[in-house]
Amino acid sequence: QVRLQESGPGLVAPSQTLSLTCTSVSGGSITTNSYYWNWVRQPPGKGLEWIGSMSYSGSASYSPSLKSRTSISRDTSKNHITLQLNSVTPEDTGVYYCARNPGPNRGFDYWGQGIQVTVSS
Repeated sequence: QVRLQESGPGLVAPSQTLSLTCTSVSGGSITTNSYYWNWVRQPPGKGLEWIGSMSYSGSASYSPSLKSRTSISRDTSKNHITLQLNSVTPEDTGVYYCARNPGPNRGFDYWGQGIQVTVSS
């Protein structure tokens, strides 16, 4: 059983950088062959939006709409993935999830519980 845990600040000021961490706390190394580790968000009243992913081999991919502001990195010694989203606005408010899928273009098989992030002064 894979358990993913998101962590980070729940409140970020406009124009600042949002930084979140997703830790695979059990059952899954982020370097296990084939798996991808994703960031997905859900603004209030809207659907899920894929932000980007980190592959088992260390390659990052980003949503075209967010690519200019997003960076995803990893720390294999801590078994975690980090999301940085720059120059945030209130439109970046939402619940941010970490999710795993067993390959590109495949469905997510495990999700974290999500973390609420509010962008406000």
